[in-house]
Amino acid sequence: MNYLAWRDISANMLRFVLAAAGVGFLLTGCMGIMGLYRGVLHDALLTIEDIGADLWVVQGGRAGPFAEGSAVTPTLDRRVEGVAGTTSVRRFVQNNLQFDIDGQRRRISVTGLDFPKDQGAWVGLSEGRLIQAARGEAIADASLGLALGQEVRLGRDSYRVVGLTRGQVDMSGDGQFFVTIPDAMDIADSRTPEQVLLDRAQGLGINADRPSRIAAVIVTTLPGMAEEVARVIGTWGDVAVLSQEQQRSVLVDGRLWRLRLQILFFTILLLAVTGVVIAMTIYNSTVEKLHEIAMLKLIGARDGFILSMILEQAVLIGLLAYGSALALSLLIFPYFPRRVVLLPEDLALIFAGLLLACGIGSWIGIARAMRVRAKEVLA
Repeated sequence: MNYLAWRDISANMLRFVLAAAGVGFLLTGCMGIMGLYRGVLHDALLTIEDIGADLWVVQGGRAGPFAEGSAVTPTLDRRVEGVAGTTSVRRFVQNNLQFDIDGQRRRISVTGLDFPKDQGAWVGLSEGRLIQAARGEAIADASLGLALGQEVRLGRDSYRVVGLTRGQVDMSGDGQFFVTIPDAMDIADSRTPEQVLLDRAQGLGINADRPSRIAAVIVTTLPGMAEEVARVIGTWGDVAVLSQEQQRSVLVDGRLWRLRLQILFFTILLLAVTGVVIAMTIYNSTVEKLHEIAMLKLIGARDGFILSMILEQAVLIGLLAYGSALALSLLIFPYFPRRVVLLPEDLALIFAGLLLACGIGSWIGIARAMRVRAKEVLA
C-alpha cells in the first residue's frame, strides 16, 4: 500500500472509521435485503423440493397449489394410480390458519400427509418419531414453540406432537404442522356453532366450498417416464399437470417476480448511496490536501502516484466496511423472524458492486487532484 495514503488515513483516523462504519451499515442493508429474498425463495420452494414429487396434478386451468388456489376430487389419486409409469401417488393439502395456542394467537400452516403412504419421512425430524396412527398425531416445526409429547387443541380435536422438525415453514414463514389428511381436513373445517348458523343462513350448507378440499395429487414416476405420464394425465381435461421445475418456475418467475425486481432496485439504490458516501469522504479529504498535492507535483511526483494514493484510500474504506458488514450480518441475521440466506454468489456480487462504487466515488477526488498545479504550492 502507498505509504503516504496510510499516513493520511492515520492522521484522519476518526473520519476514516466513521466513513467505513456508514458504508458498512449500508452494505449490511444490501446483504439483508438480498438474504431476505433468498430466504423467502427457500421457504417457498421448501415443500416442492423436499416432498419428492416428479409431477403435481392440480385443478384444471390452475397453477396450484402454491401459486394459486386448487381443488381436485378426493378420488383423483386412484385415477392417477392407473396410469402406467407411476410408482407413488399421494394426496396433498395445506392450509394456513389461525389458532389460539397457550393463550396466544398464532398462524399455523397445517399440512396433510397421505397416511400410511406418507408418514412424514421427508420432513427431516430433529426429535421424536414419524406419524404411526391415522388420527391424533402430529409433527410440528420448532418455530411453533410446541414440545415433544405436548397435546395441542386445533379446532374440535386435540393432537399429540410425536415429532419435531426445524426449518419446515411455508411461503409466509409460518411453521408447518403435519397431520394426516383426515385430521387436516377436520382442522380446516372446524367451525363454531355461530359460523355454522351463518353459513346456513347464507344457503351454504355442507356443500360449501370449504378449505378442506384436496389441493393436489403428487406423483412419483419411473425414471424417464415423467413426460409420458404427464402427457396421459394432461388429456383428461379436468386437471392440469406441472413438473417440479414448472412448479418452481410458477413461483420464482410468477408470484415472486415483483419481489425480485424490488430487491434489485433497493440493492442498486443502497450501492449508489454507498458510492455517494465514499465520494464525499474522498473529495473532502482531497480538498484538504491540495497544498500537499501541489508540493508532491513540485518535487516531481507523477499523476499516477497521486491517483493510486486516492484510490487506495477509497478501496480501504470499502474493504473495512465490507468486513464489518459481513460480521454484523452473521451476528444479527440469525435472530430475524424470517429466514435470511447469505449465498456466496450474492456476497460476491455485493463486493463487486462495492468495488465499482469505490472506483466511481474516488473519481471525483481524483479529478480534483489532477487539476492541481505545482505552482499552487506558492499560494
